[in-house]
Amino acid sequence: MPVEIEQFMCRSDNFGVLLHDPKSGQTAIIDAPEEAPILAAIERTGWTPTMILTTHHHADHVEANLALKERFKLRIIGPKAEEAKIPGIDKTVGQGSVIRLGDGKIEVIETPGHTAGHVSYHLPESKVAFTADTLFALGCGRLFECKPPVMYESLKKLAALPAETVIYCGHEYTLSNARFALTVDPTNSALKERAAKIEALRADDKPTLPTTIGDELSTNPFLRWHDPAIRKHLGMEKASDADVFAEIRKRKDNF
Repeated sequence: MPVEIEQFMCRSDNFGVLLHDPKSGQTAIIDAPEEAPILAAIERTGWTPTMILTTHHHADHVEANLALKERFKLRIIGPKAEEAKIPGIDKTVGQGSVIRLGDGKIEVIETPGHTAGHVSYHLPESKVAFTADTLFALGCGRLFECKPPVMYESLKKLAALPAETVIYCGHEYTLSNARFALTVDPTNSALKERAAKIEALRADDKPTLPTTIGDELSTNPFLRWHDPAIRKHLGMEKASDADVFAEIRKRKDNF
C-alpha cells in the first residue's frame, strides 16, 4: 500500500513533510524545521508521529527535534557522519541502511555535498525520495562543507533513480532556480515551458513541489552536465562532467 504524504511550509521557505503508512499507522516526519507548523499538520491529518528522519544537521532542519521528541516520545534517526550535531538522535544510518515504516522500507542514500554527512531517503515501493538540500527542483544545494566533485557524485546517485520517482526537497527555491537555469540552458524548450508554469504557481502562492527525477533530468542544469547545448554555452565542450557541474555551481553561487 502506497504511503500517504502531507507537505506544508515551515519557517520562510522550508518544506515540512509527514510520511504515513496507512496499514500500520506509523508516521515519519522528514526533518523538523519548526514545531508549530508540524503540530498543525499532525492535528490536520490525525497522524501520530513515531520517528523523525533527519537529512542533515543544519538548524533549519533540526530545530524542532527535541520539542517533538519530548511531546511524542518518538525516535530520531539521522546520518552517522553528523551524529554529534543532530539534537536527540537515537539511531544512525548510512549508505545502504534500511528503515522500516510498517511493511515498507526506506532506503538511505548518502548524498554529501551541502553538508559532509547529508543523506536522502528513498522509498522504492512508493517511488518517492526525500532529497532535502542535495537536489532541489531545478537546482542543488550550496556547497558548505564539501568540494564540487563530492556533490557531483551524490547527484549522480539521485539521477540514477527511476525517472518516475517523485522528489520532495527541503526548500521552495524553484523560482530563483528556474531563472538561473535559463542563463545556462537558454535554448531548452522544456525548461522554458516549466519556468513559465513555475512563475504562475508562485504568483498564486502555490508550491512548486514535488517534482520527479524525469522532470529534473530534462530541465535541471545541475543534472545536465553532459548536455551538448549547455557545454557549448559554457565554452566547455571538452571538459569533464564534474568540471561542467562545478562551473554551473560556481555561476549559481554568484547569480
